[in-house]
Amino acid sequence: MARQPAVYILASKRNGTLYIGVTSNLAKRVWEHKHDLCPGFSQRYAVHRLVYFECLDSISEAIRREKQLKKWNRKWKLELIEARNPQWRDLWEEVIS
Repeated sequence: MARQPAVYILASKRNGTLYIGVTSNLAKRVWEHKHDLCPGFSQRYAVHRLVYFECLDSISEAIRREKQLKKWNRKWKLELIEARNPQWRDLWEEVIS
């Protein structure tokens, strides 16, 4: 999965700290998070588990969706994750395969 706009959610653990981001290359960006190459929030709070992602048709759509999700309350974000990933598995393998 290379070069496709996406919005994603990383978690430190089940029901832990969440990070929402947007990228045009999900595999590369998650790899950077996992290896602490993204200074800031995700590095500081050890938010490395990919628990949710959506691929979109354009980067502008991905940015719009990211802004929308960031405005949601925590309960809605948790429900979104659990609807697609009830075990809170790290979806990294899906992205790189």
